[in-house]
Amino acid sequence: MKSTEHSGRQQTATERRRRELLEAAERIVLRDGPDASMNAIAAEAGITKPILYRHFGDKGGLYRALAVRHTDALLANLATALDAPVLRRDRVEATLDAYLLAIEARPQVYRFLMHPSDEDTASESGFDVGRHSAPLLRRLGEELAKVITDRLDLGPGGELTARVWGHGIVGMMHGAGDWWLRERPCSREQLVTQLADLLWGQLAAVEDRAGGPGF
Repeated sequence: MKSTEHSGRQQTATERRRRELLEAAERIVLRDGPDASMNAIAAEAGITKPILYRHFGDKGGLYRALAVRHTDALLANLATALDAPVLRRDRVEATLDAYLLAIEARPQVYRFLMHPSDEDTASESGFDVGRHSAPLLRRLGEELAKVITDRLDLGPGGELTARVWGHGIVGMMHGAGDWWLRERPCSREQLVTQLADLLWGQLAAVEDRAGGPGF
């Protein structure tokens, strides 16, 4: 029993330390964006770089941990928007807005997750952000596909249709959001309306699943 309790306390302490290190990494990412280095993150956390590597392995491991942390938060915000007690068109706009607001509110974090540094240090060169960001976008697409499957009556072949729509919507949000964040050609509200107009044809026509929460 004592061994189990000790193991539990040790695991809790390790998880707490990992969370503290991620919070330190986030502070550096907010400051430096894609140029955030392991050296700077270790210094912010008050540890040496080898200790940071012991927790995350390398910059890719740290990236994955931050990506999970931010994807979880984004999915929670998207779920809240999808659950809003409003008309479907308004929920679609709220969901698009939740994504765009997330990248607008923390652009340095977004750039760290989606764009490589132009000046990686020699020890960190070769960090392939695309190899890590692609799974993040796939996860968002699959999660949205599950929501569509659960809420819309798409008939025969509906699961495939839901996955196509889920990944298509995420791809559209990512592509349009990336361009918008870089160029700011219009307000966020204008972009939301335009994207919702683009999506609205099929989404306006399909029926909700009977007894479900609605999409």
